[in-house]
Amino acid sequence: MVGITAGISLFFVLYFWAARSPQAALTVMPVLAIDRWFTLREGLLPVYASLWVYVSLAPAFSKDGGELLRYTARAALMSAIGFAFYLFYPSAVPDFGVDWTQYGSLQFLRAGDASRNAFPSLHVSFAVLTCHLLARQLRELEVPVVLRLANLAWCVGIAYSTIAIRQHVVVDVIGGLVLGVVVAAVPLREPAR
Repeated sequence: MVGITAGISLFFVLYFWAARSPQAALTVMPVLAIDRWFTLREGLLPVYASLWVYVSLAPAFSKDGGELLRYTARAALMSAIGFAFYLFYPSAVPDFGVDWTQYGSLQFLRAGDASRNAFPSLHVSFAVLTCHLLARQLRELEVPVVLRLANLAWCVGIAYSTIAIRQHVVVDVIGGLVLGVVVAAVPLREPAR
């Protein structure tokens, strides 16, 4: 658990540095028609925040150090790609005309988070990467199908929550989904024994 805590801490240091050090002009992400289908749901903030519990499950269930190392390498690669976007293609969600003072917990989140880190959604990327690895781990452990479906539902819930609390728009979520899928598919060899 110390490694997971250290990794998440390092992630946040680099995340906030990249988001606050843009090297290009800010782009406001487009709102698609589908974005208007989603209503603001402050109650989904705990689902959004649950990512930090979710991402710790795959390393915790790693069968050996090699699997843990490969997960860490993928997480580092995904973070580096996301941070490069935040530096060289800084982006923000549009102003939705929301009076954030009416949503205290979301106002707190928005105040602490930079507005230059919308695309791609690393929240979604990490959920997808974790879902991919957990799906394999749960299959190998032969857990009931309901737990495997719960894994998928948790990933989808996290992705949905990013839109529902107005941290991201659909384009950001698609970018995060693609990044997570691509990084999960990167072939990493097992270390030689």
